[in-house]
Amino acid sequence: MALLLDINLSDKEQLCSIGKALSSPIRLEILDLLNYNSLNIGQIAQALDLPASSTALHVKILERAGLLVLESRPGSHGSMKLCRKNAEGLRVSFLKPNENIDHIVTTEMPVGHFTKCSVTPTCGLANEQGFIGINDMPANFYLPHRTTAGMLWSSSGYVEYRFPNLLPPKKQVKKLILSFEICSEAPGYNPQWKSDISLQINDSFCGIYRSPGDFGARRGKLTPLSMPDGYSQYGLLVTFEISKDGTFLNGQPISETKIEDLFSQQDESIKVRIGNQPDAEYVGGFVLFGKEFGDFPQDLLLSLVY
Repeated sequence: MALLLDINLSDKEQLCSIGKALSSPIRLEILDLLNYNSLNIGQIAQALDLPASSTALHVKILERAGLLVLESRPGSHGSMKLCRKNAEGLRVSFLKPNENIDHIVTTEMPVGHFTKCSVTPTCGLANEQGFIGINDMPANFYLPHRTTAGMLWSSSGYVEYRFPNLLPPKKQVKKLILSFEICSEAPGYNPQWKSDISLQINDSFCGIYRSPGDFGARRGKLTPLSMPDGYSQYGLLVTFEISKDGTFLNGQPISETKIEDLFSQQDESIKVRIGNQPDAEYVGGFVLFGKEFGDFPQDLLLSLVY
């Protein structure tokens, strides 16, 4: 259930539907009945001592306003439809949004919250308490507590994340911006160890960042003492920006992949894959740093500009 329905003057039709729906004491009683339970029309009619036909009409008005939804559930004689409240509150703004002003929604994804991976030794994960499992065992990437990782590394392969698509309804995305701290992965560390680290979004290739090395000669500014000396300590902050003009890396154009190539408003999630392609010139692995490790206090940040 949505916690809050956000409406403004650009949604005139829905505002009128909501006003009509809330103008009836009976419909307010229906919403009150649905505060704690989903009910079918017969149960609502019985509770309010109303004919089923007029109850169905009230429910239809509330549904059209977006204040409740009908869900099919298995019943003793086939399926039945239950009424469920669609929001706990309503916020109405009498200002019309300025379409000439950019808005932005941002999601910060913890490093350990990947949904898919392919890793090879040297590989591992760590949180603030220390290593997760035993280093160089790819099976550790499937441990339940791998979600607590603030740092992960692999000598090849990829990790993949699913970000929520928070683009508001009926809005057109203008840019996608993704930033993260990363370096190459060498045994121990090696500042000259190059790695071609590619970015794919929803299976579309966006471009390659050539990491200059694996950095460990000094400790990361945020890296906890549980990470011993002699390992990767920090990376560089990398920012990919995809717009109608193509894909840019740290402000420089790197590919012709455009924002319209990546996803539609209907997609519930945005798939992000970071790693080495098998045919890359430098398959030098990758180390991803979260906000408790490295030099930058952030996890993976994905922003949608609309």
